[in-house]
Amino acid sequence: MKNTTKLFAAAALGLGLFGCSSSSSSSASSAASSTANASSTASTAGETVTLKVGATTSPHAVILEEAKPLLADQGIDLEIVEFSDYPNINPSTSDGSLDANYFQHFPYLESYNADNNYEEGKDGYLVSAGAIHYEPLGIYSEKYESVDDLADGAQIAIPNDATNEARALYLLQDQGWITLNDGVSISTATIHDIKDNPKNLDIVEIAADQIASKLPDVDFGVLNGNYALTSNVTDDLLVTEAADSEAAKTYENIIAVREDRKDDEAIKKLVEVLKSDDVKAIITEKFGDFAVPAE
Repeated sequence: MKNTTKLFAAAALGLGLFGCSSSSSSSASSAASSTANASSTASTAGETVTLKVGATTSPHAVILEEAKPLLADQGIDLEIVEFSDYPNINPSTSDGSLDANYFQHFPYLESYNADNNYEEGKDGYLVSAGAIHYEPLGIYSEKYESVDDLADGAQIAIPNDATNEARALYLLQDQGWITLNDGVSISTATIHDIKDNPKNLDIVEIAADQIASKLPDVDFGVLNGNYALTSNVTDDLLVTEAADSEAAKTYENIIAVREDRKDDEAIKKLVEVLKSDDVKAIITEKFGDFAVPAE
């Protein structure tokens, strides 16, 4: 797998590394009211609706960029607001600065709503408008060519956010490296749920966006596909979650919107275009194993 991934990294990195666009969350806030009003109804004949969507750079913003001309044909001017990290995107959607966002899976969205005391029917509550693609979590290494090279006491870096930590631990269990307590969820498992660690692995929790830069210092790292793409470490991929795994069903990346916007015609058209055969083909061509279109 290490020898087959360069073209995917090139496709993503050719569009540049992470960075907020000029339409940052703060500047977007000033236009929140007019944006929401403009895109709350379907475009009428001869009228263009502007849809402001927040996204991380790759693959999300890249996919949205490919969808722009298809949406333009349907009277929608897609404005992509790129963010360099996760934390500010959902708040900017909750407060109306963004019409929608595209960067997260549903468990992350659920955690955001719970952490901010957003409940169904409450202003700011976010919902999924549709699943677009799945990014397999993978095990990467700059030091080893195979997961079979695992040695006693090896240091393994995993994401420190709740949902991705659980997912990473499940991937380690799938490799036979650890055993988790019976009945622990793929959304809630922590290092405290490790029942058996036969090789005495040193499992360290690191911010997901920092793991790629730490690969030279650890033996293996469990990494999200988007960070692998933007950090140019795709050649270091050893193994990923199976396409038919529980993770693939649980962690599909979604379009998230305020609950009161989920039935907007512009939002429906956005999801329809992103789930179209044309866009699915583009996702597969550009990202291969690192982004798999949802059904």
